[in-house]
Amino acid sequence: MIRANKRALRKAMRATLGELPAEDIQFQSQVIAAKVMALPAFQNSRTFSCYLSMPTAEVQTTSLILDILANKQNKLFVPTVVPENDHMDFVRLHDEQDLHGLPSGLWGIPQPTAQWNNEKRQSDLDVILLPGVAFDRSLSRLGHGKGYYDKFLSSYTAAAKRPRPLLVALALQQQLLDAGSVPITDTDWKVDMIITPNDIVTKENLPKDSAKA
Repeated sequence: MIRANKRALRKAMRATLGELPAEDIQFQSQVIAAKVMALPAFQNSRTFSCYLSMPTAEVQTTSLILDILANKQNKLFVPTVVPENDHMDFVRLHDEQDLHGLPSGLWGIPQPTAQWNNEKRQSDLDVILLPGVAFDRSLSRLGHGKGYYDKFLSSYTAAAKRPRPLLVALALQQQLLDAGSVPITDTDWKVDMIITPNDIVTKENLPKDSAKA
């Protein structure tokens, strides 16, 4: 039942997002990027992950990525799908030239190579900026159905007892739904924060019955 509900919500949300003008998505993305850069938690961190956005239907991240790269103290990592075992890892993106040189991969998303200038890309993350199809005000996230982020987070936090990164979801206003609208299972990770043009949703401003992670 939950799987069917997820499929139905993905279909409905994709229809909604498909009707948004590109100009609206770009405007919302710029507002969101400014809010992310102003976050104290973001300013106090140095190791980030940010997804490379699809051409349409989600928050665009190119300007945000360039802002992160502009600070030479920052390290930026981006997701890549490993085809041999169909799982996701995060690899370092070094500079703007590196970004523009990435080949196109699945869904038109730039796909990092395993190495850069003969240096292996490696990840160790403080903040992860996540995409998604839909989110709700109880901090639940609906992904695209592959489970890449949920599997990565489970293995990442278990490895060497790493601390849990801060999970920040970036959402167009149309992607943020009322609490309880996104169906989840025990293996679905909730996020710590959702940022839209009009909202910053955190555990601190949730209703008490929605605050469980």
